[in-house]
Amino acid sequence: MIVREVADILEELCPLGLAEDFDNVGLLLGHPENEVTGILVTLDALEEVVDEAIARNLNLIVTFHPIIFKGLKKITGRNYVERTVIKAIENKINIFSVHTALDNVMQGVNGRICEVLGIRDPEILIPKSGTIKKLVTYVPEAAVEQVREALFEAGGGNIGNYSHCSFTIHGQGSFRPEEGSKPTLGIEGETEITEEVQIHLTFPTRLEKKLIRALFESHPYEEVAYEITTLDNVNQLEGMGMIGTLEKPMNEKDFMALVKERMQTGCIRHSEFLGKPVQRIAVLGGSGGFAIPAAKAHGADVFLSSDLKYHQFFEAENEILLADIGHYESEQYTKNLLAEYLTKKIPNFAIALSESKTNPIKYF
Repeated sequence: MIVREVADILEELCPLGLAEDFDNVGLLLGHPENEVTGILVTLDALEEVVDEAIARNLNLIVTFHPIIFKGLKKITGRNYVERTVIKAIENKINIFSVHTALDNVMQGVNGRICEVLGIRDPEILIPKSGTIKKLVTYVPEAAVEQVREALFEAGGGNIGNYSHCSFTIHGQGSFRPEEGSKPTLGIEGETEITEEVQIHLTFPTRLEKKLIRALFESHPYEEVAYEITTLDNVNQLEGMGMIGTLEKPMNEKDFMALVKERMQTGCIRHSEFLGKPVQRIAVLGGSGGFAIPAAKAHGADVFLSSDLKYHQFFEAENEILLADIGHYESEQYTKNLLAEYLTKKIPNFAIALSESKTNPIKYF
């Protein structure tokens, strides 16, 4: 197996096109065609993790956080990022990061938090917009099913929990093959009127190239007429954070004790208790202060995240309980999620969970 093949498997779980614009995901060090001796899964690709990969003869590190986040102008070993990069290159270790691509999928970071805390029926807290496009194409009647099935196979026509969704309009198309053309229908120099079907279907932006390739490969015409537009619709299956409900309402303090136990955190910073039961819970792993308004708008009793700033706690305004459990703690199960997924996809391959504790924050 080579690096590119592992990357393709990871993209099935969390397509890199879903990553936020500020992020740095994908293959950060190495070459796509490098042979993989084994995979080490971690939350942070630090120098000690590279040492672990070397000791265990695993030459691909799959990490949640990217070790290279900002541009490097010099690599001289003056800080932890540069030392990690140098050691990885010297020992031919490949590093692949998923970060916010995994944040933005249902079965990703926040889905795992919901699972750990017993939060039921989770939905996306802040759905992404501008990630759905519509394809309109024109096909001769005899080839409609052939083209439509090819587009479905490429990932088109999926809406929520429904697949194979499309809309068709029957009509007439006209064209005149000019000199040098090789028409499927018609004769050079003569105008052709033919029965055609207009096919409409939506698809996620990240699949555009794949969909266009499927269209051209399945369409019988020499010149394929099509239109693509970006829709304003929000994507209910992609986005930041999740919100769901506990099986039964809980006392605030009992819920916080549950969080502290299951998320293995040494401290929870929180806003004032409101003295009422909680059941509707919003979560966002990592730095999630920006999602406080969304959690309140969705009627959450509690918003669980990390890296909340002093003034952001004022935003609770006696409407919601804000709980900061720590950045590492909110994302710690991510490496388990990735290791489980890769083991299922590549069962007879060396895949190991990093034993390095990379949390830089200690509690006194």
